[in-house]
Amino acid sequence: MPLALTDLAPRYHSGQPAGITSVCSAHPLVLRAALRHGRDTGATVLIEATCNQVNHLGGYTGMTPVDFAAMVYRLADHEGCPHDLILLGGDHLGPNPWRHLPADQAMAEAVQMVAAYVAAGFGKIHLDASMGCEGEAEALDDAATAARAARLARVAEDTAKALDLPPPQYIIGTEVPPPGGADHELTTVAPTAPDAARQTLAVHQRVFRENGLDQALTRVLGLVVQPGVEFGNKNTVLYRPEAAKDLVAVLADTPQVIFEAHSTDYQGTTPLTQLVRDGFPILKVGPELTFVLREALYALDLIASDLLPDYGARPLFTAMEALMIKAPANWARHYHGSDAELRVLRHYSLSDRIRYYWTTPEAQSAVQALLDALRGHSVPLPLMWQHLPSAARFAGKPLDPEEVLIWRVTQSLQSYHAACTGAAS
Repeated sequence: MPLALTDLAPRYHSGQPAGITSVCSAHPLVLRAALRHGRDTGATVLIEATCNQVNHLGGYTGMTPVDFAAMVYRLADHEGCPHDLILLGGDHLGPNPWRHLPADQAMAEAVQMVAAYVAAGFGKIHLDASMGCEGEAEALDDAATAARAARLARVAEDTAKALDLPPPQYIIGTEVPPPGGADHELTTVAPTAPDAARQTLAVHQRVFRENGLDQALTRVLGLVVQPGVEFGNKNTVLYRPEAAKDLVAVLADTPQVIFEAHSTDYQGTTPLTQLVRDGFPILKVGPELTFVLREALYALDLIASDLLPDYGARPLFTAMEALMIKAPANWARHYHGSDAELRVLRHYSLSDRIRYYWTTPEAQSAVQALLDALRGHSVPLPLMWQHLPSAARFAGKPLDPEEVLIWRVTQSLQSYHAACTGAAS
């Protein structure tokens, strides 16, 4: 049986911790890799969409929650992944996309968004109403945050009941790293203060009870905290169990609850395993998966440039550089330095803000040209060694380039799977 969200706290508190990888991406090839990996391992495939990415108005992907769910299940059928392995989640569901509006207007949009997520069958809902709206402080206190979260939970509960759907499981808490990673080089990141974690949980419990949400409160399974992990544009801060021990001690008094760790990208198997062992069994990963996808795409671009005389000199790289220069909004505020440094960051930053460009017609056309150019060609082993040596298994036979891309993403997913399944050993 695949692991359920409701298994996580009992497993941790009984000394047999296990985890679930949360794949935070809308890229079809990343999702295909996750679904194929679930098919092959029998593991739960938790796929999450964010409020900015997918919402009732379309988000930056142009997809509503129904659209996103339909895409996931369509890809699952393509990969032969049983639907009962799939769990859909909504991340940071709250007023964030509309925080430039007055609070009443922003919350009205958030209400519609949460209802749309629940109606589309998303069973894991992260309630995040911590951000101030027009005229408010940038971050709200626990009482105001909990009151808005309770309003959204009421909508979720009523929507599920009206549509005869299973009621959702909730994640609360908002102390998360900057979306997509930090903009500067990092040395250390302080874990959440234990008293802050206790207060966030206690205030939400009180406010939910005051609003008649006792049943919903029994399905609050996780609290988002900062375990002391992060990545910037150029480096990562790895998990240090000794630095988080006081935070982890909070879980001893909360048998129903575990922690959720955001931005666990680039940690590697050992730190991820330590996170699961310490009560962070929901491991969220996003930019790492599109980073390694880009890594493989650029390697294939180089291989095609060397192998095929008519292909050109790195046309995919050239197309992506032109696209990001023409439309800098997704990276300009996050990357800093000289022109040469900016050029490197546009393509190779760990925050992987190039991921916002893959859905554009120009990028899709360049990727398709690469795949079509290489498909069926045999790549000599020395050439594969030169540009993507870990993919040597694909050399010397007719190439299916999409298989190379899915394989590369799966390598990262396997690291997460090892951490989620090996923590109790």
